[in-house]
Amino acid sequence: MLVAALGLSGALLAGCGDDGSDAETEEATQNGESSSQASEEQTSAGDTNGEGGQQTASAEPVSLIFGTGGTGGTYYPIGGALKGVFEASDLVDDVQVVSTGASVQNINNITDGLNQIAIVMSDVAYDAVNGENQFDGQPADIQALAGLYPNVVQIVATEDSGIESIADLEGKRVGVGKVGSGVEQSAAKVLESADLSYDDLAQVSHTGYADSVTSMSNGNLDAAFFTSGVPNSSITGLMQSTDITFVPVSGDVADKLLEAYPYYETYTLPAGAPERYDLGEEVDTVAIRNMLIVSGDMRDDVAEELTQRFHDYLNSENVSVGALKQFDPDTMNQNLVAPVHPGAQEFYDSLSSEDGGDDASSEDSADDAQS
Repeated sequence: MLVAALGLSGALLAGCGDDGSDAETEEATQNGESSSQASEEQTSAGDTNGEGGQQTASAEPVSLIFGTGGTGGTYYPIGGALKGVFEASDLVDDVQVVSTGASVQNINNITDGLNQIAIVMSDVAYDAVNGENQFDGQPADIQALAGLYPNVVQIVATEDSGIESIADLEGKRVGVGKVGSGVEQSAAKVLESADLSYDDLAQVSHTGYADSVTSMSNGNLDAAFFTSGVPNSSITGLMQSTDITFVPVSGDVADKLLEAYPYYETYTLPAGAPERYDLGEEVDTVAIRNMLIVSGDMRDDVAEELTQRFHDYLNSENVSVGALKQFDPDTMNQNLVAPVHPGAQEFYDSLSSEDGGDDASSEDSADDAQS
């Protein structure tokens, strides 16, 4: 009986010890707390991605500052729409959407660690990746999450200015966008392709959309560049109070642009489309695709999560910004001028695996329908 009692007592003590140890280990593993067993499990999980111990870091949610553009453009409301989409992730603590000078400033902010995610135009991203023009000798470590809608070069002139072509901008007062913005970069390239420069203009105004509209309404500007999605709300507002003309970018000017800069594509503002200014005649111009970019040092799991949530959002009924309805979500990873972030690529690869076989034909059909 004594031996039996001692055996029973030992079993009870051993049982309590095991239960307590397992509970603590499980809790430590779930909460990311340090214990030897949790650490080994997390390291093993991280090693499946080729990054030992990465799983522990990936459990930590991140805060993101989202660089957009002027409040009157399209970038800013897109940032506002995506804020909630991204914050729904357990990997994202909060997203702060900030108004900026747009593309160039956004890239500089990412390089300086001030922004972690941003929207930029492909032409500026191309220069940044290749260390050209304003990034001469200093290539930026930016990577793409996704391609977005086309940014259309829209040049608007007051009707009484007499401006009907790019050549007519000579000797006129022109708004070219904020210093360092993608708008200014496209304005300079369009003028260059027409053998013009800032020196050929009577006045160069580095104004954003809202200020350009005000100046045109007051008769202080003859024309302005608006490089954005269609429609641009600032142009729509201007049309309510001022008679304007859309200046085409076509012929030799367009040909020179397309030849010199591979990120340009042709675009036509349609006639009789109420959602696109309801123009009496179509206007030929050019466009540059927008991109959603991040810092090259963003964690892979965060980049993958953001890309997946963005893709799912585009395929939902919740898209609130018209520009995001102007491109096929299946083309998010196509024709990008910056390297795709490995985390984003992981998502695209998984998407391709799911869409293999018979789905390929359905994708082709969707593309045909859109075109």
